[in-house]
Amino acid sequence: MTTSFEDQLAQIFVEENEIPEIYRLSQEIHQREYLCNGEMKQWNGKVHEVYSPVCIRTDQGLQRKLIGTYPVCSEIEAFEALDAAVTAYDSGRGKWPTMSVADRIACVEKFAGKMREQKEIVVKLIMWEIGKSYLDSVKEFDRTLEYIFATIDALKDVDRDSSRFTIEQGIAAQIRRSPLGVVLCMGPFNYPLNETFTTLIPAIIMGNTLLFKPPKHGTLLHYPLLEAFKDSFPKGVVNTIYGRGNVIIPGLMKSGKINVLTLIGSSKVANELKKLHPKVNRLRAILGLDAKNAAIITAKADIQLAVQETVLGSLSFNGQRCTALKIVFVQKEIADEFVRELCSEVNKLKFGMPWEKGVSLTPLPEPNKPAYLKECIEDAIANGAHVMNEHGGAVLESFVYPAVLFPVNNTMKLYREEQFGPLIPVVPFNELEETIEYLIESPHGQQVSIFSNDQYELASLIDPLVNQVSRVNVNCQCQRGPDVFPFTGRKDSAEGTLSVVDALRSFSIRSLVAAKLTESNKQLINDIVNGQESNFLSTKFIF
Repeated sequence: MTTSFEDQLAQIFVEENEIPEIYRLSQEIHQREYLCNGEMKQWNGKVHEVYSPVCIRTDQGLQRKLIGTYPVCSEIEAFEALDAAVTAYDSGRGKWPTMSVADRIACVEKFAGKMREQKEIVVKLIMWEIGKSYLDSVKEFDRTLEYIFATIDALKDVDRDSSRFTIEQGIAAQIRRSPLGVVLCMGPFNYPLNETFTTLIPAIIMGNTLLFKPPKHGTLLHYPLLEAFKDSFPKGVVNTIYGRGNVIIPGLMKSGKINVLTLIGSSKVANELKKLHPKVNRLRAILGLDAKNAAIITAKADIQLAVQETVLGSLSFNGQRCTALKIVFVQKEIADEFVRELCSEVNKLKFGMPWEKGVSLTPLPEPNKPAYLKECIEDAIANGAHVMNEHGGAVLESFVYPAVLFPVNNTMKLYREEQFGPLIPVVPFNELEETIEYLIESPHGQQVSIFSNDQYELASLIDPLVNQVSRVNVNCQCQRGPDVFPFTGRKDSAEGTLSVVDALRSFSIRSLVAAKLTESNKQLINDIVNGQESNFLSTKFIF
């Protein structure tokens, strides 16, 4: 008997007792604490229920699994956290900002060790909270630890370079990097641990104090790490804030006490928050924002390679990545073949629950996302596109099967809107200039992928496109890594640059101590350095 696709979709969701023991949460996580001023403070107020995108088959039908709750705090608790961070920084005189680099590194190393002890529960919570496959959840945790240690190594290099004095025109100076103040850190749901820590860790290690608001989807997974933060850093250095962003964040920005805003989210939210600050010129922003990365596939491309990379680039973690390929331009003479091969490869992807071996497509964490994606598909069809792959766009509860849409044109929502989901809009084009014009007119400017085996054609695209986006990928998908590479964007896609080294620069400023080389100044400086009186003016060498 042949099983219908609707039945196949329904079968991916299982009953509670069918979940393999190894992947189950031993119990629901009901968080009633938050970290503020070095204390785990109790919360007895309103809480938010966290439902997994993984639905469970019950007698009442499919129901999202409740995995826990977390505090919904108010402005009062947010300002308590702000006061703690401001006090800990103490206008740059606090214990943490004046601590030696070696001692700050030791604190971060201690945290990393304690973080490693929580790997099992954090990985499970990543999987259950956002529906990421178990294997990718493990990779996210491991990559985050690797990033922490790479940051430590990078800071050692920076400090070693700064341990010498520069002498110019009769003036001796020591140039180091110093912290900026209080940082408000808000991460994204799609990489709730890794993307958050790529800003949080460099911000802390450079001597800043922190207000940390976890993402709405991906909050509970940080709870097992709060004790590690508390035990590893002086009080007030790391403070967590919970609650509705539109309730607790505006007041913090209006206070003028936030020195750095780091947000991975939408440009609209970032712009609104920046405008609330009373002295915008004093606010540094490190932002990862909207992206609509394009693939440009010419008639001279290796079609099989382009298809392979397009599938990876557009559907890894269900297309819920800022670096995902979100629109694909294909030269008309190969468009039909490309779409046919693309559909064939998409149909090979395994879909199911996050713990299943080899699974590529999993449920979506945002409750309203399936309806939005369906709306995008209907709009595309109404304006002349077709769903090219069998079952494309099929929806069951939190799961959306990928849809390849072709031919997409500029009258459709998918032509400009960032879908952030498993839809692949394919646009046929005649001349390469059409694709260049698209990127010029686009408000986004993160990355682009170009596929061609012709050196002259590649060169003709590379030269104009490097001035439209921050990274041009040749014959491969868009991506963030390796983490030593700069990660940023033009236009509405980013502000500031992240990489292991760039992040250290982003969360600090160059400061120097300078003195004329008189005999008395030489003696004074030598006495300070030899007596190890200053953590800044020092020639200590970190190995």
